[in-house]
Amino acid sequence: MIVPVLLVAGALGAGKTTLLNHLLAHPDGRRIAAVVNDFGAVDIDAQLLGTVTEEVISLKNGCICCSLQGDLLRTLSSVIKRDPAPDAIAIETSGISDPAEIIRNLMDPVIFKVAPLETVVTLVDPQRLRDDPEIAQDALWRSQLRAADFVLLTKSDLLDRATLDQVRAVVGRFKPQSAIFEIANGIVAPDLLFSRDMPVARTPPRQIPVTSEPFATVTWTSQAPLSLPRFQQVIGQLAPRTLRIKGILSFTEHPGQPILFQSVATRGTLAPSPVPLAEGLTAQLVLIGREGELDAAEVDKLLRGIEAA
Repeated sequence: MIVPVLLVAGALGAGKTTLLNHLLAHPDGRRIAAVVNDFGAVDIDAQLLGTVTEEVISLKNGCICCSLQGDLLRTLSSVIKRDPAPDAIAIETSGISDPAEIIRNLMDPVIFKVAPLETVVTLVDPQRLRDDPEIAQDALWRSQLRAADFVLLTKSDLLDRATLDQVRAVVGRFKPQSAIFEIANGIVAPDLLFSRDMPVARTPPRQIPVTSEPFATVTWTSQAPLSLPRFQQVIGQLAPRTLRIKGILSFTEHPGQPILFQSVATRGTLAPSPVPLAEGLTAQLVLIGREGELDAAEVDKLLRGIEAA
């Protein structure tokens, strides 16, 4: 069983616990376990989240990017072995954590095989950035932004459009505008945090566009032999216009071994898939992008290019 991991980063007071509170209270049908790292002897965040769900594990009195690395990996291993196992794990870092080190640990092959890092989101309080623009010079703040697949501007309902645009411009020095989202009260569309489940295709391959504000989804399948080098070229074209891609493929270069591909923003991974393809298929892909920016016909044309002659 694969349990995807969501990593939530950001400075102190950026709104991480508010986001997790909403996610745990509205899991969109998922059973989500939360791992919380408060830097202090009393883990307030875990206590707050514990009022929403019992699936909260606290890593106390340390920072998981340094002194608690071993504890984090042991905790993930124990969570995965629970019966029933969660459908996803959300990790809330402390405000002083550098996500780059945490990501490096989560990419451990043993952990990644069963708990792949799905999404990294960094929260930014635009009001604080407006009041103290020097934050943008802080090395840790910059590292938190660079590590993110998506940046969430929290408490956006408290500021006017002009101020939000100014903040977006500052954050835009580090991330493309397509990766910046404005949220309020911790409410985030599930499609941004977790990719959709793989479709079980039983019919001849066709792309199936499905839209839901503000995202559009395209499902693509194939029965033809696939080329890995061509796939990598096409993904390079699709990545800038999609928010995430996930799927299982079989390439002629790796006969008999289904490959799991995951892409979030511009970060992509290829790994052996523990899940087989549906019978008769060589590809099952789900692509998610902003509504109006993901054209099913264009996606189909590009992906047909990976089919070997």
